[in-house]
Formats: sequence, C-alpha cells, structure tokens
Amino acid sequence: MKAARFYTAKDLRVDVVPDEAPKGDEVRIQVKWCGICGSDLHEFLDGPIFTPGDTPQYVTGCTNPVTMGHEFSGVVVAVGPDVKNFKVGDRVIPEPLVVDYDCPSCQKNEYNVCEHLSFLGFVSNNGGLAEYCNFTEKFVHHMPDEMSFEDGAIVEPLAVGYHSLKVGHFEAGQTAVVAGAGPIGLATIASLKALGAKQIIAVQRKSVRQQYALNTGADIVLDPNVDDVVAKVKELTGGAGADVAFETTSSEQCFHLLRDCIKPHGYEVITSIWTSNITMNPNVLVLTEKNIVGSICYSGNDFEEVIALLSSGKLKVPGYVTKKVLLDKVLEDGFGTLTGPDKKAQVKILVTPDESLL
Repeated sequence: MKAARFYTAKDLRVDVVPDEAPKGDEVRIQVKWCGICGSDLHEFLDGPIFTPGDTPQYVTGCTNPVTMGHEFSGVVVAVGPDVKNFKVGDRVIPEPLVVDYDCPSCQKNEYNVCEHLSFLGFVSNNGGLAEYCNFTEKFVHHMPDEMSFEDGAIVEPLAVGYHSLKVGHFEAGQTAVVAGAGPIGLATIASLKALGAKQIIAVQRKSVRQQYALNTGADIVLDPNVDDVVAKVKELTGGAGADVAFETTSSEQCFHLLRDCIKPHGYEVITSIWTSNITMNPNVLVLTEKNIVGSICYSGNDFEEVIALLSSGKLKVPGYVTKKVLLDKVLEDGFGTLTGPDKKAQVKILVTPDESLL
C-alpha cells in the first residue's frame, strides 16, 4: 500500500509499504480522507519534533521514517481477533492517542496528559496519510451514517477546540475572545457558537481568515496591528472584560492581549504549541486572580460529543475545508500549499488515497 512517510525535515515521501493484518484489538481502516494538521507542518519543516527520529519511541518502539496523518475517517475492512465493538463495513473516526496506559494520568483515565503522550501519525508505521491504517479499537469511534467522510476527518481538530472550552470553564451566555482564525481558532469559535456564547470576539491580523472567523460565528474581528484590542473588548463588555479567552496562535503579543482582556477570575486558555519562552510579570495574576491554563487535545467524551453536535448540524464549520488533494501529490499540493505564499488562504486541506473521491 501507499503511505506518506516522514524521514527528517523537508523529507516526506509517498512510499510503497507492506500491508499488515490487524493484531489483537486492532481494526484495519481503509482511509477515505485525512487532514493535514499544523503539527504535521511543524514536523515537516523542523522535525524530528514529535516523531522519534533515531531513538525508539517509548510506546511503539519505532524510529523514523513514520507514516504521518492523524485527522481521518474511513471504513473498517478487517478486525483483529480480540476486537469486540467493530465489524467489517463500519464507518469510523479514530481518536488518535498513543499512550502508555500505565502512568498515573492513564490510571485515572486522563489519557490526554499521559506522561508519554503521542499521536497516531507520528510514532509508527500506521497513520492516516496512507491507504490503510491499523489502530486499537479503544480509540476508534463509530461515525453516523448521515455524516460525510469529509466531516468525519475534521472531528479531530474540532475536538481540540471543543475540549478547550471545558478547560476554560465556559458556560452558555458568556463572552469569549479567540486569538487566531486558523483551524483550531475556527474550531474554537464554532464550538463557542454551538454551545451558546453571548458574544464571540476574534483577534486576527488582516487576511482572508478574518472573513473565515465571521463566517464561522465570530460577532466581530479585531486586528491587533490596527485596533486597541484590550480597550475594544472592555468597551464591548461594558467595562467588565471577557469571561474567557483562547490563545491559538503561539504569539506572545496575543498571549498578553488576551490576559489583559479577561476579567478578574476569568480564564485564558492556551491551546497553541510554543517553540520559545515568553516573559510575564506574575503580579498580573496575583492582583486579579486571573487563571492561565493549558489545554491539550481531548479526553473523556469529547469525540462522541463533537460527532453528535456535528451530525446534528448544531456545530457548523462553513468553509473549513479549503482544498482536497490526492495522496500521491500530498507533498506538492498539500504541504507545499500550506507552507507557500498562499498558506493564509487555507484552513484545512484534506488528502485522499482514492482518486475517485476527488
């Protein structure tokens, strides 16, 4: 079968690799669509970061090259001897967690903060940027018949945004600020809209992504290079400040802006991944009892709840998928587009190994 495998920085190849029958509790999934994630781009440009390189990965024991892709949907074509909940023909969406099952967090069923957390698509010969993928049934979900495979492939990034609302103690009727209108920022805006936010304020520099934010549910978009974001948020909230804010850009400017936008006792949730340190005076938190918290991927029932909301139409992401490409051309048409001059025009690029789906 064909698979897009990552060797090292800027070295991604579509290789022909052996087919492997599912073992134990694994299901074998024929991939329909797989999204390219921001973490995939970081790996492609600067890796190994999330992939093991030459050091065997703690859980899988694999080294590079690894098959990429973790945002995908497909159909079960075979099951291992210990599989109980799936059969051939089931439409499915993997929740792509790779964990050790043994650490204190895993013992409390808090897999998203596993001491050795990683993701399918970074640590083994299995991933969604391939024709087939084997994965444990523990982290595979049934997909409703009425849901398209394209929508199934965006459940994973939507679940990242959705989970961050729980971390930020969001409640219906609150005002929220979201910095960034990329895939995770838009997933956060869509989740806020679906769960009853009173007012959604997006912070996004001038680009087509400002319109994406409005289309997805933002009530207003502020440009940090033009607007006094903190003053405007205070004005829009009657001087109180926002209840909660979500940082999805890994921008120190936005980090500080959002911290100053929230009211005392409010929450700033960090979902972005950072490659450098930032500076902050802790007195800003001490004197206001504001909360800055991190949010990583998803846990509990997040996937099931997002699948239900998306299937019902309550969770809407118009224009989220901006391009579809063939696996054979994933390097030039996928990663090339997302790292090229028109990258800001893209939200989510989906990849398929099946030319008939294009």
